[in-house]
Amino acid sequence: MSRITAVFERLRAAERKALIPYVTAGDPDLGTSLDILRAMVAAGADILEIGVPFSDPMADGPVIQRAGERALKNGVGLADVLSLVERFRQTDPDTAIVLMGYANPIEAMGRDRFIAAAARAGVDGLIVVDYPPEESVDFAAAVRAAGLDLIFLLAPTSTRARIEQVAGLASGYIYYVSLAGVTGAGHLDLDDVLHHLEVIRELTDIPVGVGFGIRDGATARSICTIADAAIIGSRIIQEVEADPVHAAARVGHFLSEVRAAMDQPATNAA
Repeated sequence: MSRITAVFERLRAAERKALIPYVTAGDPDLGTSLDILRAMVAAGADILEIGVPFSDPMADGPVIQRAGERALKNGVGLADVLSLVERFRQTDPDTAIVLMGYANPIEAMGRDRFIAAAARAGVDGLIVVDYPPEESVDFAAAVRAAGLDLIFLLAPTSTRARIEQVAGLASGYIYYVSLAGVTGAGHLDLDDVLHHLEVIRELTDIPVGVGFGIRDGATARSICTIADAAIIGSRIIQEVEADPVHAAARVGHFLSEVRAAMDQPATNAA
């Protein structure tokens, strides 16, 4: 059983939902990134998504784009991200880690070499935004053989055929993009999200996390009435951007509030 699957099983037994925060590796620097990862775990994060900086991030909004640009200016590449994971694993062998990025750095390193290096570093799952399911059969098999999960994105525009393709390849969880757009944009329509999650769940029992547009504890709590996880990215990067020196403390404080809202008993909900 993968570390990610174990997380969802443990949370399901406790009738709780997963908190999955995202941070870009190397923003504002690698040392602070490590502090942020540890602060997120202390605040109650269940799975960490670590963004791999890339020069042309098609799915990322301006906030995460700026984080990637700052990391790239620091010279942070894929090998540095894997080293960051290794450093994190020296003190935390348990928290699940997902790398999120794009195909180009992986292809530059070589797929097989990358998968092996990720497994050695302690990575548990991968999201490769521009690896579509119809072109990922061999990659998914190699990822699973290394003991990692391959996580795919689905969106409001995903057809039933695309959902079936993803359901046949994905493991760990499915990342449902709640908005037709880029990260950090728009307003969540809970009824629309529920409709699409019902379709996904007709075709797979893999946990589904919802991201794009979750900006506070109340939104995360609402999402978790219908989803298995709340995924938060741009709002966290804004905390880093606002005060890089105290980024870890700010992120930890924010996520603690989100976790508390998510865990609030239903009878006390606002």
